[in-house]
Amino acid sequence: SDLCVMAHLSVKDVDGHIYIAALAKFLKKTGKIRVPDYVDYVKLTVANEQSPYDPDWFFVRCAAVLRHLYLRPTGMTGLSKAFSRSKRNGVAPRHHVRATTAVLRRCLHEVENMGLCEKRVDGGRTISRIGRRDMDSVAYETVKAIRAGK
Repeated sequence: SDLCVMAHLSVKDVDGHIYIAALAKFLKKTGKIRVPDYVDYVKLTVANEQSPYDPDWFFVRCAAVLRHLYLRPTGMTGLSKAFSRSKRNGVAPRHHVRATTAVLRRCLHEVENMGLCEKRVDGGRTISRIGRRDMDSVAYETVKAIRAGK
């Protein structure tokens, strides 16, 4: 009965926040992602004043990038827009700013080296077959854990 359930479960069936946390844990556990040296002091967008508080933020960002590519294959510009936010300029009006592409590019390189995503012929990136399999299995495990907790 578990195989039937797994065949119908995908990333789309799990809440985004819960899924990204589970996928980040999975990515960290594999040990194949090399965390960059600048991880302690880099900002994720010009709108931020400080670097992220979470020490595992790089795994979380990689997981969020993978989930975004699963739902909608895109390139650097699309990802930069997806992770963008409003910059508060004090007394001046807010302006929308994009996310830092250096961090996103590093995330893409790391998950590409793992074989979870690949380049598309028409540009951009998409999830590979192996990546889709792994992501769906993480979704299945997450749903199983949620149902066991209830």
